[in-house]
Amino acid sequence: MKPLVLRSALVASLGGLIFGFDTAVISGTTEALKAQFSLSDSALGWAVGVALLGTILGALTAGQPADRFGRKKVLFVIGILYVLGALGTAFAPNILVLSIFRFLGGIGVGAASVCAPIYTAEIAPAKVRGRLVGLVQFNIVLGILLAYLSNYLIRIIINDEATDWRWMFGVMAVPAAIFLAMLMTVPETPRWLMANGRDEEGREVIGRLTQTREEADLQIQEIDASLASAANAPSVPFFVKEHRKVILLAFTIAMFNQMSGINAILYYAPEVMKKAGASTDAAFLMSVAVGFMNLVATMTALTVIDKIGRKRLMTIGSIGYLISLGFLSGLMFYYEKGKGGAFDSTSSILVLIGLLVFIAAHAFGQGAVIWVFISEIFPNRIRGRGQSLGSLTHWVFAWLTSTFFPPIIGALGGGVAFAIFFVFMIGQLFWVLRVMPETKGVPLEEMEAKLGLTHDPRDTGGGPTPVMH
Repeated sequence: MKPLVLRSALVASLGGLIFGFDTAVISGTTEALKAQFSLSDSALGWAVGVALLGTILGALTAGQPADRFGRKKVLFVIGILYVLGALGTAFAPNILVLSIFRFLGGIGVGAASVCAPIYTAEIAPAKVRGRLVGLVQFNIVLGILLAYLSNYLIRIIINDEATDWRWMFGVMAVPAAIFLAMLMTVPETPRWLMANGRDEEGREVIGRLTQTREEADLQIQEIDASLASAANAPSVPFFVKEHRKVILLAFTIAMFNQMSGINAILYYAPEVMKKAGASTDAAFLMSVAVGFMNLVATMTALTVIDKIGRKRLMTIGSIGYLISLGFLSGLMFYYEKGKGGAFDSTSSILVLIGLLVFIAAHAFGQGAVIWVFISEIFPNRIRGRGQSLGSLTHWVFAWLTSTFFPPIIGALGGGVAFAIFFVFMIGQLFWVLRVMPETKGVPLEEMEAKLGLTHDPRDTGGGPTPVMH
């Protein structure tokens, strides 16, 4: 592998790392934001969730400018949005300004979820594409862990409740600035160049990315075939009867992904543990353990997903969800009702154990499967729009759970909140066992027949598709 290939993939994956970091960094600031700006539970939910509204907008709108202006230019704009989001929230004088910059940062996150994997997939030679696209997924999860660790270290080092939260937000400007600087050293993708009539530049970039003439010719042929197969895609209708099954499969897995409560728990992990009796410092340290478990379980799942299959991972994950959420709900009910809210150090350890099992179940099941599954079930002619539908569903339900988690847990208690997620995961287990098809080892060209879809002669197979957390 040439150094330019690795550097280009690392640049794009750094966009994924900041994406993960931005997702989780809010977790360390929620209590301080409530105190600083006198927020109710509902207002806190809005301040947290507003970034996800930006994420929805970014995911929906990133594709067109990436196609028109180039992947690299859009990644540069994403880097600027990251810097603005970090500095704007760090220096926000009031909740309105903070919400505006959270929204701008969210647009960057949503756009990165689309553009970073596409850039990596298009810049990487075929023989290393899978590993390098997987690097984006790895860095998203690593970014979540680093956010928890950064929050904990700032809490220990700065140790000033009035300003800790500003440092937590502001520190993200550092990797964002590194991302922008490194972006200057990598090329535009050859596929975009050739798709926009700049064949000579595209071939020159391919020559810099590949090691042999044969490898370069193979990549040129692959790009030509991909562009030819995509030529008819916009004219193919999406919401039609023949696509109903795959549309429902994509919607359902993305909806269940968030109705597990994963984003709500990632965002409010320290608050949940403080509510369960942990001290503030202990709660932040426990969050680091949650992030580490997320990383380990994700990497474990990615090593076995092609061996044991998507459906088995989802089954194991669903059972893990039910064990952990049932345990957490029962524990919260016991302490909230039976002991009158008298949480203690024992209850905080028990909640941590429940959260670790929950995050492992998510990372091993839904976290590893969702984007692979969605990218496999759609025919090539509508795969891009199918991926967008899955992404939109994912972010909309992420916004719903993250926005309404604080008022629900504040008004009804943690037992009810975890019980709601438990009920949805009963539905997921039923769906996995009775509805979800196994896609392991099925060539993309044969997937339509397996799923009972009508074949379209304009479909010539599939290229790489994005992976997200």
